[in-house]
Amino acid sequence: MDLSQLVPFLERGGPALWVIAALSVVTLALILWKFWDLARLGAWSRRPAELAVADWQRGARVAALDRLARRRGLRARISRRAMETSTDRTMPEPAAREETLRIGKRALMQARRGLRALELIATIAPLIGLLGTVLGMIEAFQALQAAGNRADPAALAGGIWQALLTTAAGMAVAIPAAMALSWFESICDRVQGDMEDLATRVFTTPRGVA
Repeated sequence: MDLSQLVPFLERGGPALWVIAALSVVTLALILWKFWDLARLGAWSRRPAELAVADWQRGARVAALDRLARRRGLRARISRRAMETSTDRTMPEPAAREETLRIGKRALMQARRGLRALELIATIAPLIGLLGTVLGMIEAFQALQAAGNRADPAALAGGIWQALLTTAAGMAVAIPAAMALSWFESICDRVQGDMEDLATRVFTTPRGVA
């Protein structure tokens, strides 16, 4: 379908199809932005933090902190904060764990931003499509009633086809939005698990190790 046919196509479905078309653009933009955002936050970069924590467990604390000094990834940030609070003699271990947990929660909130919008789109897109279908069916049957015995079955079929178009469009937007949401949530869950594991390994290393 070229651009010259796009506007007539959208006009057939009425206002609901225009709304769904706008949601499709927003959905694509959100998915691309979220992919970039997670890449920027190091969601797929696990090795630097793993190597740093391994150094820490061997007692090479300076080397471990040096590995993470310029890292801005989620795992690196939580690992570095756990190391810094763990070596702070003025901070009891429970307080150090709470401070690390606070940083971890903020990092996860950053990783999950934008997911609520995708969830909302996946929920409302089919409903908007269904609403457009119901309104279209009402209009088609009103035309059928007005025509009486002179009703044209072909015209009725065309009205029903146009009404069902919005339901199909709503599902076409909701399905990729739901798939992307599930994928992004699985990535965030994996990052959360890694962050908890790394922080635990830091705190379970005896403070006396040098």
